[in-house]
Amino acid sequence: MTGAIGLAHYLAVALILFALGVVGIFVNRRNVIIVMLSIQLMLLAVSINLAAFAAHFDDVVGQLFVVVILTVTAAEAAVGLAILVVYFRTRGTIEVAEINLMKG
Repeated sequence: MTGAIGLAHYLAVALILFALGVVGIFVNRRNVIIVMLSIQLMLLAVSINLAAFAAHFDDVVGQLFVVVILTVTAAEAAVGLAILVVYFRTRGTIEVAEINLMKG
């Protein structure tokens, strides 16, 4: 059985990753790091969809969007983790319930 991997396979993987991201956000709302990782999974699923459709339709625009999404995702992770480190040093916890108490 030597079938090629088609568009449906990529869409199935992206669907599974996106569903894991949504479940991670809704099931675990107490840990900010898990929420951030779930958002990363959802953005990765969108990137897989864009790359798969770009390859299917022989278009480069989808692949360029993937590069932009991955760049924004990396920047979001770096800035988000830096904010969490500073917040943990001042408050001693990173629970979402405690972060909601921040009013400025």
